[in-house]
Amino acid sequence: MGLTSNKVLVLAVLSAVLLFAGTVWLWPRLARRTWRAVSGRVALLLATQLTLFASAGLAANQAFGFYASWADLLGQETDEGVVVDHTPGDPTRPLRVVDTGRVPGAGSPGARSGGRIHEVDLVGRTTHIATRAYVYLPPEYFQPRYRTRTFPAAVVLTGYPGTAKALVDKLDYPYTARGLAKEGRMQPMILVMLRPTVAPPRDTECVDIPGGPQTESFFAKDLPDAVGAHYRVGGKPGSWGIIGDSTGGYCALKLALHHPRTYAAGAGLSAYYKAPIDPTTGDLFQGDKTLENRADLRWFIKHMPAPDTSLLVSSSKVGESNYKDTLKFIEQVKATDRTRISSIILESGGHNFNTWRREIPATLEWISGRLSHR
Repeated sequence: MGLTSNKVLVLAVLSAVLLFAGTVWLWPRLARRTWRAVSGRVALLLATQLTLFASAGLAANQAFGFYASWADLLGQETDEGVVVDHTPGDPTRPLRVVDTGRVPGAGSPGARSGGRIHEVDLVGRTTHIATRAYVYLPPEYFQPRYRTRTFPAAVVLTGYPGTAKALVDKLDYPYTARGLAKEGRMQPMILVMLRPTVAPPRDTECVDIPGGPQTESFFAKDLPDAVGAHYRVGGKPGSWGIIGDSTGGYCALKLALHHPRTYAAGAGLSAYYKAPIDPTTGDLFQGDKTLENRADLRWFIKHMPAPDTSLLVSSSKVGESNYKDTLKFIEQVKATDRTRISSIILESGGHNFNTWRREIPATLEWISGRLSHR
């Protein structure tokens, strides 16, 4: 049973309840001062406490998706590992499908009514960055009447460090997109879901690091090219959007600003607006002040020509640390003549999955309305 399995959580909760009941029931028998009685009391208390902590930890992990598997929890995860390949890869295979699955919660097993999730390996033609991603194909992709149609696509990014699988089964992007399209609230779209950490464990903040991983170029050029070569994605400007939360939100806004011909719309949920420099990032800019300034979104809006793109930002009045910065960023963008901005401002909501799940339906509707499929 996996770490995120409901069976594991139920088993932990039942164990905690049974141990608690057992402790209450056996306590009178263990009231003596013999070493066996004392050892029994200690063992029961420790076991009860451990199962309670395990239950709380498993429930928190279910809600927020901190770890995707036991191996991930123990630092032994390999399936989600990615590499930076500094030698040219096979130019004919920038995308390889490694697994196919159903959309969680969709019910119908058929692709024409439930859609499909492809687990893929991506290799950048120019950057040689390799990473794992999940591609959601809507039901319409498989229906005969759409066989000649191309579809708009959106890149969806996690925060740092994040797990790409959490976008599928914790934040429910495919399930939500399928439901909204079925209700006519958004057009059918392809979603390419991955984490921005393409050179782990380093947090590259979607920056082209001098002498290091060219992360921005990977997302701006290599990823759309690889996906477009394999799936029926619209090839003209206006076909692609990008969404992210936290670090992924910063990346989404930056990529839409820096590369408006690639990304016609960018949505940053709980985003920040300037790349941090800390032990997880290292020296991102290597003393290049121009590169550092361009990575500061508020500096970019103030000093560079306004790009023709649409942005969406989100925050909450209580619970998010980016609230004031978000209001300032909105005012800066409103003062430009070409860049458009929208916002989702909640009354309260923390920096967590529960808050983002409240924002994702509106975000998908918003980005769908700004993309074309031709």
